[in-house]
Amino acid sequence: MVEFTRRKLMATSAAAAIGIGATGAASARDGVDDPDTPGAPRIRGDIKRLATTAHGAEVTGPFVFETGEVLFSLQHPSRDNPAPYDTAAVGVLAGHQFTFNGKSDEFDELEAPRSTAAQGRVQVAGGEYDILVQEGDAINGGTERWGHPQTPDGTDIADFVGSRYGDVGYNPDMNFFVPTDDEGLEGYLFTNNETSPGGISRTPISRGEDGWEADRENAMELENRDSFRELGGTRINCYGDLSPWGTPLSAEEDYSHPRVSGPATVSDVVEAGSGVGVRGAAAFWNRPNPADVSGALSDLFDDAWSPQGSWALGGLEMQAYYLGAEPVDQAVGEDGETENTLDPIGEGYPNRYRYGHIVEIAEPASEEPTPVKHYVFGRAAFECPEVMPDERTVYLTSDGASKGFYKFVADEPIPSYDDRMDVRGTLYAARVTNDQAARNTPPAAVDLEIEWLELGTASNAEIESWIADYDGITQVDYLETHAETDWEADLETALAEADEEVAINGNRDYVTDAEIVEWAAQYEERGPDGVDEDLRRIPFLETRAAAKEIGASVEFRKAEGVDAHDEAEPGDFLYVGISELNDGMSDDEGDIRLERVDGGVVYRAELEAGYDISTLEPVVVGPDASDAESTLDSAPINVDNVMVLDDGRVLLCEDKGSFGRSYPNDALWVYEPPTSLHVDSVAVDHGGTAAVDLTLSSVPDGLAGGRVTVSVEHADVAAITDASYHDALELTAGPTIADDGSAVEFQFADLDDEIEPGAMDVTLASIELEGTGTGTTDITVDVRALDDDDGAAIEPQSRPGVVVTGPSPIGGGSSGRPPTDPDGDGLYEDVNGNGRLDYDDVVTLFDHMDDDSTTLAVDYYDFNENGRIDYDDITDLYDDL
Repeated sequence: MVEFTRRKLMATSAAAAIGIGATGAASARDGVDDPDTPGAPRIRGDIKRLATTAHGAEVTGPFVFETGEVLFSLQHPSRDNPAPYDTAAVGVLAGHQFTFNGKSDEFDELEAPRSTAAQGRVQVAGGEYDILVQEGDAINGGTERWGHPQTPDGTDIADFVGSRYGDVGYNPDMNFFVPTDDEGLEGYLFTNNETSPGGISRTPISRGEDGWEADRENAMELENRDSFRELGGTRINCYGDLSPWGTPLSAEEDYSHPRVSGPATVSDVVEAGSGVGVRGAAAFWNRPNPADVSGALSDLFDDAWSPQGSWALGGLEMQAYYLGAEPVDQAVGEDGETENTLDPIGEGYPNRYRYGHIVEIAEPASEEPTPVKHYVFGRAAFECPEVMPDERTVYLTSDGASKGFYKFVADEPIPSYDDRMDVRGTLYAARVTNDQAARNTPPAAVDLEIEWLELGTASNAEIESWIADYDGITQVDYLETHAETDWEADLETALAEADEEVAINGNRDYVTDAEIVEWAAQYEERGPDGVDEDLRRIPFLETRAAAKEIGASVEFRKAEGVDAHDEAEPGDFLYVGISELNDGMSDDEGDIRLERVDGGVVYRAELEAGYDISTLEPVVVGPDASDAESTLDSAPINVDNVMVLDDGRVLLCEDKGSFGRSYPNDALWVYEPPTSLHVDSVAVDHGGTAAVDLTLSSVPDGLAGGRVTVSVEHADVAAITDASYHDALELTAGPTIADDGSAVEFQFADLDDEIEPGAMDVTLASIELEGTGTGTTDITVDVRALDDDDGAAIEPQSRPGVVVTGPSPIGGGSSGRPPTDPDGDGLYEDVNGNGRLDYDDVVTLFDHMDDDSTTLAVDYYDFNENGRIDYDDITDLYDDL
């Protein structure tokens, strides 16, 4: 046996070459000073505390029934709390019901819990926390325990020793209810358990005269079904979504997916000739005892570091046992206790590319629900998805440091595919484009303007075939691929050699650094659809690394919540929660360089045509840790999950940990956004007319009357020719239209209270526009006065619209000329305006298919006649050549 002496290896350090150290900026939680940031805290609207959870627990998995009752998870409460609040659970806020009138007048704000007794339990404004089910409850006729995965032979994962990702069943998160009756009073509750292997519990619940009750006898752990094991099971199931077609979507929050730490790119590592200092957790996935890698690297290198996400390698070997791998690393020590050894696991070790996805539970009410992993959504530490009502567009947030913000758009509505594996579409990553976002300004003072970078297009089936190429890779391979020493002769030496090789040059068992760099080079040269066939897998298997390589803004820090209301339309809002705005969002590099707010920020984005978004505006800014205790007590901190109610209000769930409040508990807040007064966007033919509505988003306290002016910025593009009032407005003046058609003034009063308090989306007036030229112009709203039924001033946010006439030139066109219709069929095949159909028309439409001049003029470019602009329109136009 060759003796191996541990030594410090002076390898070239990528961290030194790139100029960064270990990941993760220090925060106020680490005891460093936190300067006072202007505009922190700040709330655009109103907020009230509805509940506080038991000490040590987050507020996770909010769900609101049709009855208006609220449910959430008691996630990882302190074991020192009095029973039953010392055990993870899911419960209903009994005694509270939302009335969905847009106003938080259903409850008096809950006082902060001051006593030890109050802090040790869940507190609810005007009610109680009625527990339905708890961690470890016997379920399914006593054959399973709630929240506990099992091996194929029925052994509870809790019976093994080794690293864990939290206690089994201790981290319930997502909750979504699928009703099985017309009244919505009975059905199945789907709950995620954030552990490894991951868990998804299905619990029958129903509401009777005494409230909601759970049927534990017929509950089941879905992950223990063969259909789940065939997919590799699930891992670290966090929050999720309920699809518009009624199926739960569970997000796998695989923090261990980063290839490189922080803002570093794979090309940085390749150029430096070493990954020492920046190699991420993913490189050590199939290492024996992978969660111990940080200590091993500290022994090997002077440039010691903790690979980003390495803590989330905990429980990975439990995943192998769950899949049926022989637990060869479980041995009985001299003290008679079972211990975890370094013996490598062979057959049955999990494939790393099978995790970090969104899992749909198809046929959720059937005897055996069917799991589908949507590989087309990419791989990340997904907190949750939000599927828009078009059933094609999906927004996805990834938790942790420097993780990015993603969007997927399916070619066709997802439920229209007979086989979910045929779902096909395009994956995008966000890039922040406005200079102001990188000028170290306070978050409250700057919107984030974003564009979407296309990563690639594929189907679930294609990606699954790529993933399958990496099945069968084991911990034995880690040693045999990367070490010269025979591991069976000297395991310790072989493991050290393999760790050294992987840290420097990467893990050759999986996608290599060179493949990612080559994909990016081809992407730059040929575009996302021009890369070699064998490289098309890169953005779907290594999503974060690919996004970094092409310049996406991966600085987004702990992007956790994302939601819009179930029937959202363009003009409504998508909310995005950034739990902590620090680290990569507040440093001195990248596209986002804001002043730090450890309390986090909730952004909202107005949904545009095609359910696109382009601007994130801060509406709830958390406090600084250095703020006064009274400020910290009354402001939302570290908002995690968000849920938009049908009336536009938003539930904000905290995961604040320790933050200097006078009480230690996390809270559930109800956010009431400000009223907005907006005018529609529209496309109109040159010489033609079209109507737009002037709409008030909500009137919680009714509407007495007001005076409002609507203006067109460029009357030579579109002019106002007529206007009329809502029928309910009996006392009106005008409307008064300017001689040049550039503005119209409305003055009105609701004398008979026809517009009731709590009304939503109130149309005040309709405006007729004529296309006087070709081009694009803004249409804006100016509020002179607006009062509610109590005489108080309504101060709405004014939101402009866009008018496109002509059609207007796309992307500048040919010398700025508008498109034309060469054959008179009503479709503008001459996209570039040069008078003929040519290949440049195809390219111009491809490059600008998401511009206002295109999306607001669907009738002009809908060549496949399906009612929207999509890639098939480009194909049809090309076929016309």
